[in-house]
Amino acid sequence: MNNTADVRRAMVNGQVRVNDVTDYRIQNAMLAVERESFVPKSQRAAAYSDIDVPVAEGRFLLKPRDLAKMLQALAVSPSDLVLDIATATGYSATVLSMLAETVVVLEENVELAEKAEKAIELADADNVAVIKGKFCVGLPDQGPFNAIFVGAAVEKTPQAWLKQLADGGRLVVIERSGVSGHVVLYTRSGGIIGSRVIFDALAPYLPGFEPTREFEF
Repeated sequence: MNNTADVRRAMVNGQVRVNDVTDYRIQNAMLAVERESFVPKSQRAAAYSDIDVPVAEGRFLLKPRDLAKMLQALAVSPSDLVLDIATATGYSATVLSMLAETVVVLEENVELAEKAEKAIELADADNVAVIKGKFCVGLPDQGPFNAIFVGAAVEKTPQAWLKQLADGGRLVVIERSGVSGHVVLYTRSGGIIGSRVIFDALAPYLPGFEPTREFEF
């Protein structure tokens, strides 16, 4: 299949729909967004594969299956303000732009932030703003957020992120311990944070959020 629209359709049919992603808005967004435009030329042959596609040193685009299932768990509504943490080249933010009212991107890597801005602009996602800042801090001045999406794995979800959820807000993230991991959905109701495991998933750690190595004698 040389036509990228056909390849996107095959990705959605073979990796998204078959994994119980029934939200047509997510399916349609992933059919519309040209994933190959968000990866380096050397990786374009793998853009639609069922892998975490490397886009920079230590940075990846999540597998289509994992991204879609995480977005379905996040249950983004058209009126939501969404924070996309670690968008890398902007693919997740562009997909989110078709689901939410406004998407704010937090990207720590300056070079990736610039690439994301360009790619998002080329995709005509005019409801997305890219902000450079520290992942561990989040964007407290831009919140509170109705939904927060994290585009890589962490050992532990920072409290700073959870504090930036609005009442009724949701945060979805892959929490990883060694070679095992799972997607966790956090919710805020009043001052109470709840959580539940959604499905098993494994992705590369977000730089700076790997397990802390303890000193051994």
